[in-house]
Amino acid sequence: MQQTLIIDDEAHIRDTLSKMLLKFCPQVKLASVATGVASGIQAISNLHPDLVFLDINLGDGNAFDLLHAIRNFDFRVIFISSFNNEAIRTMKKSGIDYLQKPFNPSDLVEIVKKSELSGDADKTTQIEVLENSLGLGKRRVEGKGK
Repeated sequence: MQQTLIIDDEAHIRDTLSKMLLKFCPQVKLASVATGVASGIQAISNLHPDLVFLDINLGDGNAFDLLHAIRNFDFRVIFISSFNNEAIRTMKKSGIDYLQKPFNPSDLVEIVKKSELSGDADKTTQIEVLENSLGLGKRRVEGKGK
């Protein structure tokens, strides 16, 4: 059973995804939810999840802020987003798992199964490609004074 964490700043999204996982994905055990970068880092440190559903835009930062803070993460990430079609094409090219809001049960089941089968791909490289493709990499670097 995959120990799972949902990180999203919208309560209705966390609730909807929680209910859908319970109903459609019996191989997933929802361990906890978090509302942002800070609470997400704490939850990951405490729970050591296998799978994290991670919203790209959070109230106190973004998914990449969280992933950079974790550094060497060993969990699978499924991004959840309401981004437009161009961003979704970018995610596909990057080899990143994503689930578009509003959630479709068949898409959820498919992406959870896919995440189980995905090996230990170089997640850091995939995340960097996605971040740069979405135009977030430059902002992060500038924000650190580089």
